[in-house]
Amino acid sequence: MKADCYTGRDTSGAYYAIAVPKKWNGSLVMHAHGGPDLGAESDPRRSVEDLGRWSVMVDEGYAWAGSSYRRGGYGTRMAAADTESLRKLFTREFREPKRTYLHGQSWGGDVAAKAIETYGAGGRRPYDGALLTNGVLGGGSRGYDYRVDLRVVHQYYCQNHPRPSEPGYPLWSGLPKGSTMTGKDIEARLQECTGLASAPADRTARQQRNLDDILAVTRIPERALESHLKFATFTFRDIVHERLGGRNPFSNRGVRYTGSHDDKALNAGVERFSADPTAARDLSWDSDLTGKVAIPVLTLHAIDDPTAFVEHEAAYRAALRGAGRSRHLVQTFTRETEHSGLSAAEYANSLAALDTWVRKGRKPTPASVAASCPAFDATYGTGCFYDPRFVPGDYASRVEARPGGHVWPAMTAAQEKAWSRIPGVGIAP
Repeated sequence: MKADCYTGRDTSGAYYAIAVPKKWNGSLVMHAHGGPDLGAESDPRRSVEDLGRWSVMVDEGYAWAGSSYRRGGYGTRMAAADTESLRKLFTREFREPKRTYLHGQSWGGDVAAKAIETYGAGGRRPYDGALLTNGVLGGGSRGYDYRVDLRVVHQYYCQNHPRPSEPGYPLWSGLPKGSTMTGKDIEARLQECTGLASAPADRTARQQRNLDDILAVTRIPERALESHLKFATFTFRDIVHERLGGRNPFSNRGVRYTGSHDDKALNAGVERFSADPTAARDLSWDSDLTGKVAIPVLTLHAIDDPTAFVEHEAAYRAALRGAGRSRHLVQTFTRETEHSGLSAAEYANSLAALDTWVRKGRKPTPASVAASCPAFDATYGTGCFYDPRFVPGDYASRVEARPGGHVWPAMTAAQEKAWSRIPGVGIAP
C-alpha cells in the first residue's frame, strides 16, 4: 500500500478524497475537477475516481486532495471555494504542507485559475504554484461561444432540436427547465440528421451534406460533435435555469457564419439572439479570468484537444499579458489528441518543473520542460509528446468574436457580497 487514503464530507456538503503517500515529500496537490457534473448533489464517487486518474501525483510523493464540490452544476467560484475549504481541512487534519500546488483539468483549469486569483491576493498566499491541464481558460463569457454556434447551426440544418411539432424555446436556454430529454435522445436526433454514428457509405446524401456543413462552420471535430451538442443542451440548461434565473448570457448577434455550401442562406436563416447584460455580467464575474496572478503557473495542453480547443491558452495568455503578469506563466503543448487525460509521464514531468520553479526560482521554458520528460517516461512508459515550438493562434482565430466584445456592467461590492452568500442559487456558491 503506497498511501493512506481518506474520504469524507465537509460542512458545505462536498465529498472529498485525500491520499497521503507513505513516503510523503511534504507537499500537497489540490485537485480541481472538470465538468461540471450536472447532478443536483455532490457525488461521493467523483473525487475517488479523480484520485485514481491522477495517482501519478501520489506516485511522485505528493499528498493529494480533491473535492467533489457541494453540488453539481455550474459555479466556478463555488468550486474554487470548496477546493480552498478542503485545503484548510487538510492542513487542520494533517499539517501545513511545505508547498501547496493547485492542479485543474478541463473546466477545473478555470476553477483552479479562479482560485489563485481569488485566494492569492495579499498576506500569505495559500498556493505556491498552479498546473492547469487542458484548461477551459477562456472563461464562461466566451468559452462557450462555439457551443452557442453549434446549437444554432445544428438547428438550422436539422430542425429537430426542437422539432416543429414540439413546443418551441430559445436555443440559448439549452432546454425548457422541466424537459425530460436524455443524452440518448440527443444522440438519436444527431444520427437522424447527420448519420454521425454510421459509416460514410451508409449515410444519405442529405445527412452527409448536413454533417459537412455543421463541421465546416463550427470547426468542431467530428469525434466530439455529440459531446459538444450535449454541453450546448444540458450545461446551457443548468447555467440559464438553475444559475441565472432564466436569463440569457449568450449572444450570436452579428456573427458571420462561413464554410457551408450556402453561407448566405445560413446567415439569413440561423436563429439570432443577444445576451441579457446582467446575465452576461454574472457569468463573467463567476468564471472569467483577470490574469492577476502572483505565483508560477504552468499549463499543459494537447494541441488537438477536441473539447477545450488549444486556443483557450491564447485567451489565458492575453489575460496575463493584459494584467502585466506574463512573467508568472509558462505554457507547454503536446501532440496529443485527447481531452480528459494526457500522458502520466507528462503530468509527473510538469509537476516537477513547477516545483523546481517554485523552490529554486528557475523558470522553465517549453524546451526545458520537453527535455526533462524522458527521465519520467523511463518510469511511466506513457510517452512524451511535447512540441516546444507550438504557439496557438488567438482565440478569435478559432471562435468568431461576438461584436461589441465582452464588456458588461460591473457588479458593485455590495452585489458581489450578496451574490456570494446565496447557497446553491445563481452562479455563486
